[in-house]
Amino acid sequence: MKAIYDPRQRAHDPGQFMAYGVMKPNPEQPQRTEILRAGAEAAGCSFAEPEDAGLGPIAALHSPEYLIFLQTIHARWSQIEGAGPEVISHIKPGNRGDSYPRSALGQAGYHQADTSCPINADTWGSAYWSAQSAITAAGLMADGARAAYALCRPPGHHAFGDMAGGFCFLNNSGIAAQLLRDKGLRPAILDVDVHHGNGTQGLFYDRDDVLTLSIHADPAEFYPFFWGHQEERGEGRGRGYNFNLPLPRGTGDAPFLAALDACLDRVRAFGTDVLVVALGLDASQDDPFQGFQVTADGFSRIGEAIARAGLPTIFVQEGGYLSDSLGDNLTRVLSGYQGAAR
Repeated sequence: MKAIYDPRQRAHDPGQFMAYGVMKPNPEQPQRTEILRAGAEAAGCSFAEPEDAGLGPIAALHSPEYLIFLQTIHARWSQIEGAGPEVISHIKPGNRGDSYPRSALGQAGYHQADTSCPINADTWGSAYWSAQSAITAAGLMADGARAAYALCRPPGHHAFGDMAGGFCFLNNSGIAAQLLRDKGLRPAILDVDVHHGNGTQGLFYDRDDVLTLSIHADPAEFYPFFWGHQEERGEGRGRGYNFNLPLPRGTGDAPFLAALDACLDRVRAFGTDVLVVALGLDASQDDPFQGFQVTADGFSRIGEAIARAGLPTIFVQEGGYLSDSLGDNLTRVLSGYQGAAR
């Protein structure tokens, strides 16, 4: 399997993460890239760097206003007397229809959903090349590849069209799906991260040309809280094209795999001809977020089940944080997929 990654994705090194009112080290660390790369190589992946497709495929989903913000906000923030080293706003609008402020602090509040997506001098560059990795991998699929892995870091599935959140700045899985759609294909995005892909849902919620599905810990008690509930089925033309399967915290292999089978039934019913897997590995029993209890064997079976769908598949890396099993869990998903796909 061909894999895509650019070392510039490592430069973003967030220093802060607020949890329950306490500032802690940010879990989305650059070290993830070395562990994930080793895990993919152990599954037989060969890596190449992405081509630079420019802003076009990114701007197909993200607003110009937001892209300018991401590119310029840290420099503007650094000119504020007494400002910290990273952009984090304590001001939030009541809704997306509120006025758009001129100030850096106000715009940060508008474009950052929470305090887990601090922006530093290297954030835009890393997010840009993370998106380019997904774009190049999607291009391989459009050209007839059967499978590809995009090592995207920072991840993307919490990013809306004009808002960062949950460690995410550009929605890599969504960008890949949009490129495939523009090539005349019929993509579905299957999100198996322990957190609901709220940004992905938001991007496609009123559309019927991209199917979105997510298996995740019940947001009644788990991030992102305000999205990912079962009754959220899409709206307008998109009604019935969004499928959420929230599961209780502590869910293990059997119920997770049953939910995956239900999602794959929907994928087939959509007439999908290419599958984008938003591959979170934080469903692991060893992940620091402790949302699910999926085992190493469970990750192998996830890969096998996806392969049995018989579709060209691009794996786009989402979550999965530092633990002793992180790299092995990626190896197991990709090896399980390749073994069952033969």
